[in-house]
Amino acid sequence: MDLDSKIPPGPLEKKWEYAKAHYKLVNPANKRKYDVIVVGAGLAGASAAATMGELGYNVKCFVYHDSPRRAHSIAAQGGINAAKNYQNDGDSVYRLFYDTIKGGDYRSREGNVHRLAELSVDIIDQAVAQGVPFAREYGGLLENRSFGGVQVSRTFYARGQTGQQLLLGAFQALERQIALGNVQMFNRQEMLDVVLVEGQAKGIVTRNMVTGAIEAHAADAVVLGTGGYINVFYLSTNAKASNATAIWRAYKRGAYFANPCYTQIHPTCIPQSGDYQSKLTLMSESLRNDGRIWVPKQPGDKRNPKDIAEAERDYYLERKYPSFGNLAPRDIASRAAKEVCDEGKGVGPSGRGVYLDFTDAIMRLGRKTIEERYGNLFEMYHDITAEDPYEVPMRIYPAPHYVMGGLWVDYNLMSTVPGLYIMGEANFSDHGANRLGASALMQGLADGYFVVPVTIGDYLAGQLGKKVSADRPEFQQTKDEVAARVNRLLGANGTRSVDSFHKELGSIMWEYCGMARTAEGLQKAIGLIRDLRAQYWKNVRVLGTNEEPNQALEKAGRVADFFELAELMCIDALHRNESCGGHFRVEYQTPDGEAKRNDDEYLYVGAWEYRGDDAAPALHKEPLVYEEAKLATRSYK
Repeated sequence: MDLDSKIPPGPLEKKWEYAKAHYKLVNPANKRKYDVIVVGAGLAGASAAATMGELGYNVKCFVYHDSPRRAHSIAAQGGINAAKNYQNDGDSVYRLFYDTIKGGDYRSREGNVHRLAELSVDIIDQAVAQGVPFAREYGGLLENRSFGGVQVSRTFYARGQTGQQLLLGAFQALERQIALGNVQMFNRQEMLDVVLVEGQAKGIVTRNMVTGAIEAHAADAVVLGTGGYINVFYLSTNAKASNATAIWRAYKRGAYFANPCYTQIHPTCIPQSGDYQSKLTLMSESLRNDGRIWVPKQPGDKRNPKDIAEAERDYYLERKYPSFGNLAPRDIASRAAKEVCDEGKGVGPSGRGVYLDFTDAIMRLGRKTIEERYGNLFEMYHDITAEDPYEVPMRIYPAPHYVMGGLWVDYNLMSTVPGLYIMGEANFSDHGANRLGASALMQGLADGYFVVPVTIGDYLAGQLGKKVSADRPEFQQTKDEVAARVNRLLGANGTRSVDSFHKELGSIMWEYCGMARTAEGLQKAIGLIRDLRAQYWKNVRVLGTNEEPNQALEKAGRVADFFELAELMCIDALHRNESCGGHFRVEYQTPDGEAKRNDDEYLYVGAWEYRGDDAAPALHKEPLVYEEAKLATRSYK
């Protein structure tokens, strides 16, 4: 299959306008004849379900939580970008577009990124109208702050709870449509497969997480907004239930998987304190606006940070990247932290930490101002570490946080399976090889509120009179396959827990496919993953039965998918003989340790096609063409 990105013709700034003017439309009377399934109810899923319900479609929204309010979007802290230029500091739609392209190390699609920048301004208006309590200046205007990789203040925020407040806005919009009967909500239902009818996505199969019932649901189109797969590393900043099953099962039904090796390590997390931990805690990147990052100049210096004089401190980001300083992009800041720790300058009990110090900011602005900006983050840090960041510097270290890879989609956000749309972190489309901070919320809401509700009509207009029923044999066959997989997991009867396997897989991935990668390490990882996966199916033990709430069973299916995805990630990382963004191949770096791209050979999206459990995946390439953002060495110095 050729990868047709369906980028509209014309100038970059006119493409979205052209597309909307040429899409086929569904008239209001016909919209209620169409059923649309939305899987996920985070920012992307809730906003899409609410918007399509308001447009008149019959929407079924599925979520494995007991309430959409538990979606992982609620954990986002620092803010959401928008090119409003409220600070009059030179921002614009073009500058947001360019910063995103450059931040992704020239590995994202121009058309999608420019549309995202255009829509960013509408998202803020939408959220304000919903009552989202963004921070405001003394005069009542919306406040902004900076994030990494940019030199303007374009990030709107609600203290350190931006994701939570935005999700509440989307949730209320969703609840309104549920009350009106336009959206039917299915809580505690986990999607375990996509149903194809004549090659098109026409439904899903779920497991009722309360009763264990395997159920089939039909629709005219399916939309996935199910988040990312960073929990493949076991330890990450994501909620423990976040998983890749929905997109992985779609991949095995024909949806290509794009750039799976593009994962993001966040530089600002609380360091791991022991082997007992099952997740890590994010400290918002927004803290780097006022906190200064440093380590002792002398390796092995374990003195109290207050006893280390200014002349004995290495503010290494300010030294190496003077133009951006502590707001260098995430991939660069993460590698820099690892580098100083590898030199023996790391702080804390493990030596895997650097200081994030607010002493200067508190002296300059006063404690009250810092409390207003970051108070809940400081409280969270104190609760976890028993250290008061108003008195002593925070200790931070990089941790797995986000994925830029995901299912391949065209400009309309449709996958290679007709009728299957992918939104937010579940698709690959907007961030290239590295995501800039405060852009995840922007993408999720742009996709859900403004893109999919428009583009899906172009597909549905051709589906009138082609409705299918869940009584068709394709649905029963898919249900049988899902049931067989569940029974296989329950029947393994081994001696090891699911978590022990997941933890071992995460160690392999962190060691060989984490912040630094080599061809030798990736080849070793592929072999280790295959061996461990074989052990998993022979020796995993899943307690309980299917006919009851069973978290062990839920985790077992998700980890089984992580094993397969982990192998594809390593295959993708091995084939891409270059460094770009978060994909840092040790063999390909500049003399001063920066990522070294190879645009002559790798200026493309690598999209992988599933060919069977025992066959190698097939690589398809979508060339990346830059008309506005001219290729350049990515520098923040």
